[in-house]
Amino acid sequence: MRLRMVFFFVILLLNSHLLIAQPTLLWKFRTGAQVHSSATIKNQTAFFGSEDSCLYALDKQTGNLKWHFRTGGAVNSTPVASNGMIFFNSMDGYIYSVDEEKGRLIWKFKTKGEVQYDIWDYYLSSPIVNNGTLYIGSGDSNIYAINIQNGQCLWRYKTNGIVHATPLCTDKMVYIGSFDGYFYALDANIGELIWRFKTVGDKYFPKGEIQRGATMYQNSIIFGSRDYNIYALDATQGTGRWNMKELGSWIIATPLVSGNDIFFGTSDSHRFYCMDAESGEVKWTLPLSMRVYGTACVINDNIAFGCFNGMLYIVDPKNGRIVSSFQTDESKQRYPYIYKPNGEFRDDFELYGKETKESEKKILSLGSILSDLVVENGIIYFGDANGNFYALKTERK
Repeated sequence: MRLRMVFFFVILLLNSHLLIAQPTLLWKFRTGAQVHSSATIKNQTAFFGSEDSCLYALDKQTGNLKWHFRTGGAVNSTPVASNGMIFFNSMDGYIYSVDEEKGRLIWKFKTKGEVQYDIWDYYLSSPIVNNGTLYIGSGDSNIYAINIQNGQCLWRYKTNGIVHATPLCTDKMVYIGSFDGYFYALDANIGELIWRFKTVGDKYFPKGEIQRGATMYQNSIIFGSRDYNIYALDATQGTGRWNMKELGSWIIATPLVSGNDIFFGTSDSHRFYCMDAESGEVKWTLPLSMRVYGTACVINDNIAFGCFNGMLYIVDPKNGRIVSSFQTDESKQRYPYIYKPNGEFRDDFELYGKETKESEKKILSLGSILSDLVVENGIIYFGDANGNFYALKTERK
């Protein structure tokens, strides 16, 4: 009996990452429109944007508003903090720098204008700051390098498509994809093209548009495309290392790297993947009832991600088993109007048909979680498509 009890506690210890309590809501803040922006946490403040044209600064402990800064367009860009300033992108065609403490304008940089590619183009490029320079893409097809102190353009590089992906930067290189179907590697100092890689394309999406950002694993650059592929490229030469085609589904989400694995969700095949980052071998998949566009996060040794169905899932990274979840209030209320009890669409609901825009609105009304999940001290911060911004506390049992 004693040996059996010892064995039980050893198993419990080895699988302690599975013992996760249901996330509890610390606070929820309501904005005036959808929140696709992800949060940046700096000291005691959570910064994020909303489609109501504002950048918000909230007390991360209480959710109380510190300040908000209004622009002329949707702020579907994730802000970045550096040198006492907050930088972000707006649909009004300006890139902004505001004071971190008071939200006062420091400078704004005018691009040649923003544009939305289609109704599924939910994000703007988000700024990355490295060595005093801000790097960002734009709907005007340019990639910009901007001096963070005065907002002056250091260089720009012209692509042949909308650039809403977020750059991936090193000290020497800027990596970014475009809706023209090319992935670019540029010299960070002068903007000179080092190499570019053309996605394969597909019969229905021949451009192979690249919508969101890439991630780096060792010397590989990994990103998804609307041509149904996820690619791993050699970061130095831009040559292919591996790719996987997810038949019938875009791969929009920027993959999360954790250990030697990558984790990401798909669009229309409604799956969440774990793959070996080195080889591209599929380790497991988790079927879902809707898309995943946001980047996952690591929480208590597990993987968490948001879904268009208004659910946040926490899964075991070894096998994809759901160990905990959170559902928005609107998803709880409206789920039966779209889904059957088994998770399939109701017979009277068609996602892609004559009323595609209306169907998309119904899905978003569930409180779709499109923002990346951001974790600090066991608290997950994210926004939803009903304009809510959440702080959830997660604890081991």
